[in-house]
Amino acid sequence: MKKIFALLLLLAATTLAQAQQKVTLNDVAAGTFRAENIYGIKPMLDGEHYTQISSDHKRIVKYSFRTGKEVGTVFDVSTCRDCSLSSFDDYIMSPDERLILIQTETQSIYRHSFTAVYDLFNVKNNRMEPFSNHARLQVPLFSPDGNQIAFVRNNNIYLVKLLFGNAESQVTKDGEYNKVLNGIPDWVYEEEFSFNRAFDFSADSKMIAFIRFDESQVPMYSFPLFKGAAPARESFATYPGAYEYKYPKPGVRNSKVSVHTYDIKSHVTRQMDLQIDSTDYIPRIRFTSDPEKLAIMTLNRHQNRFDLYMANPRSGLCKVAIRDEAPQYIKEQEYADIVFYPEHIVLMSERDGYNHLYLYTINGNLVRQITKGEFEVKDFYGWNKTSNEFYYSSNEGSPLRSAVFKIDAKGKKTRLSAQTGINSAIFSANQQYFINKFTNLSTPTLITLNDNKGRSLATLLDNARLKEQTARLNLPSKEFFTFKTSEGVELNGWIMKPANFNPHQKYPVILHQYSGPGSQQVLDQWGIGAFRDGGMFEAVMCDRGYIMACVDGRGTGGRGSDFEKCTYLQLGVKESKDQAETARYLSTLPYVDGQRIGIWGWSYGGFNTLMSMSEGSGAFKAGVAIAAPTDWRFYDTVYTERFMRTPQENADGYNAGSAIRRAPQLKGNLLLIHGLADDNVHFQNCAEYSEALVQAGIQFDMHIYTNRNHGISGGNTRRHLMNRVADFFLENL
Repeated sequence: MKKIFALLLLLAATTLAQAQQKVTLNDVAAGTFRAENIYGIKPMLDGEHYTQISSDHKRIVKYSFRTGKEVGTVFDVSTCRDCSLSSFDDYIMSPDERLILIQTETQSIYRHSFTAVYDLFNVKNNRMEPFSNHARLQVPLFSPDGNQIAFVRNNNIYLVKLLFGNAESQVTKDGEYNKVLNGIPDWVYEEEFSFNRAFDFSADSKMIAFIRFDESQVPMYSFPLFKGAAPARESFATYPGAYEYKYPKPGVRNSKVSVHTYDIKSHVTRQMDLQIDSTDYIPRIRFTSDPEKLAIMTLNRHQNRFDLYMANPRSGLCKVAIRDEAPQYIKEQEYADIVFYPEHIVLMSERDGYNHLYLYTINGNLVRQITKGEFEVKDFYGWNKTSNEFYYSSNEGSPLRSAVFKIDAKGKKTRLSAQTGINSAIFSANQQYFINKFTNLSTPTLITLNDNKGRSLATLLDNARLKEQTARLNLPSKEFFTFKTSEGVELNGWIMKPANFNPHQKYPVILHQYSGPGSQQVLDQWGIGAFRDGGMFEAVMCDRGYIMACVDGRGTGGRGSDFEKCTYLQLGVKESKDQAETARYLSTLPYVDGQRIGIWGWSYGGFNTLMSMSEGSGAFKAGVAIAAPTDWRFYDTVYTERFMRTPQENADGYNAGSAIRRAPQLKGNLLLIHGLADDNVHFQNCAEYSEALVQAGIQFDMHIYTNRNHGISGGNTRRHLMNRVADFFLENL
């Protein structure tokens, strides 16, 4: 009995210890409690199957859309003939799925661009051969008939004809680093228009259309590189080096862009006769299913007019098919997510105040508005022409949530996702099935397989292990709240309170926010918090005695164009007011110490941290600004002018939204953090802001990370940063 009693005591003690486990910053940095996900799902042509890379990156596995079960292997490094690979990074299937480009040795360039080495795998004979002599290349693309592959190397387009012994020819010859790019975007197009390939094949595989970027007149930007570590750059061990690239800032020249077509048989290159201003943008081109119709999408420099041209690739004649205009700006979804069908076009527009779907004929005649109401369509998944049903997700019912829907020709809507939170989908090619990714505040990613009536067929991932792990943790409570500002604006927020919260105690509060145009941090999803990991960083801080909170102020997304675009021409003014209003509201709560409120953020969130700490109210005792833009004159043309126009047109707006000009009014203790090799928000922002504080006689802390870009990671860097932020608030709040 004594032994049994001792064993029971031991078990009770172990259970109690497990129940009292706490998250550490090492856990957060290591991703110990990060939710699992399923990546790289690629629907197959037959509508019944999809493919995915195995967890060890050795196989391409084929799954059934009906059952979610593995039904075969499309490619396996261990059984493929003439294959010397031990693993691979990614793959690209030909349109008919008989050939696959196997990607290895991937090296990132910027946010979307990379170079890689490729091998060509033949599914039928299970044999692999090197593609283009294993030379590094970018954005390979199969022709629609699967018999050719075009790609970019050293800023030029090349073409490989598979039926002619993989004969390789050069399509363009004037590409040159920091001067001319053919078929790939320059830095600012890639970063702000979110794409990495700027060429396409015609539907009959006879022509290639491409955008040419002449950036020779764009000013150069450079930043230093040191030896550093993780990785170390030995060539800079004694003398530092530098990285130089073209980066256009507000009011200066962008790349000169033009659209060209290349006739594969005759080798003739033609320039399309686009009647646009030399300052206009061309963020997308796409061949339609008609080889005589090349869709060219353009924006004026203010980005408040979108034109969809239909161009004849042989004559060069271009005609406007669709024009859409907005008082402020056109959002990226309109041209990024446009879908072309043989006789129709589906695009998104905010023309009625909310993002909705519109159906046009291929020639640009409006057929009808597909969705209507005071909600936003988030994604369009496809149109089943047979049933005349459109599939999409929207936040109908709440800006904090989204669901998957279908709508028929009469406007009858059917909700396909069952659970309340954030839902997104991947549909089969025939829209008969979809994989639904669901999450909410208390549920890590749950992935189910469903039919197009919404019935659940199988569960693919439930994150059961993470649920078991977090059940043993002493986690803070999470809840949503709303409040009205002094200007009568209702704002949404979330709040996390310590697990041992005492309503009779006064707690300091730390606000985390991003606040950028169209962004949303306050969503009913597991991935809330500074590092989108279920609030684990916040859990650490709650355990140290803080309340953590976040509020989406004016200018953020999910609530229609009026709410989002009210910050137009004055970035940072209303956003910072709303964070100060948040601090004042929280100060009215009986358990909040209004004299100990902090704020922090990254990128735009860093900018708004500085603006909020210097907007005049003195609401914040401490703040951390990471990788912050400090004056919009230093940022890029596309993003900045979309919301601010040029400094020449809007000097007052640039001055009002300058954290540097507000620097003398800074109140509270400040920590500035920046990476020296940030190609996005240059260190110049941090340097000039810190100098403004010095000249104003204001003391502050600053931490610089050697050779780190906008993400500030690598080696021990992210762990160090998290501890730096946590320690700063511990010392100053």
